[in-house]
Amino acid sequence: MAEALPRLDTLQTVELADGVEIRLRIAGPILRIAAYVVDLAIRIAALILIGVALSLAGVAIGENVAEGLVLLSYFLMDWFYPVVFELGKRGATPGKRLLGLRVVQSNGSPITLGQSILRNFIRFIDGMPLFFYAFGLSSCLATKRFQRLGDLAADTVVVYDRLAPMPVLPAPPPMAAAPLTMALTPDETRSLVWFRDRAGLWSEARRAEIADQAAHLTGATGQAGVTRLMAIAHWVQEKRKNH
Repeated sequence: MAEALPRLDTLQTVELADGVEIRLRIAGPILRIAAYVVDLAIRIAALILIGVALSLAGVAIGENVAEGLVLLSYFLMDWFYPVVFELGKRGATPGKRLLGLRVVQSNGSPITLGQSILRNFIRFIDGMPLFFYAFGLSSCLATKRFQRLGDLAADTVVVYDRLAPMPVLPAPPPMAAAPLTMALTPDETRSLVWFRDRAGLWSEARRAEIADQAAHLTGATGQAGVTRLMAIAHWVQEKRKNH
């Protein structure tokens, strides 16, 4: 019987510099288009209200000034509307917030001012040709993280923001504890316990890399060293509890 193909999933694992793994649920183009339509409707409604208000004020400030302010409002709304909201606490425009999305860096961190400006100013190219967003949509469909050209340039992604938190538990203790064979300083003991408590946050390769630094204590490297170090850490923790 042929093996079943893995299901398409937008949940992606990102390993940070300290070895901790985080998971990002990448948003696809359909939901992003819906968020854009919502934001477009908000911007149009805001511009209509501003236009009406400035038209009424045109008698006092002059028609030319009113027209200039309308054009300025259009410019600011078109280019800086996303930037202002993406730099907020939620990292998302009202349309994205409504649909449970947010913009982050590819490592899951909040985006910076420079990244937000870059990704939104390149939206003009994404919108080509003739504002049909053919370039942006093609880029989304061609990249693993559904990144349009602006996202690729700014190293950003759009992710789901309403996922239930995934609990990360410490790695399970070994079947048997292994006593220490040498004396450790208080700092070394704390580091050992810290390794035990944090091991569940790291990838297997990262655990092995850290455990290799304690090969003088475990007498092993690689996965064998990880197992031995976990056993020693478990013994230290049990000893602490009993005292």
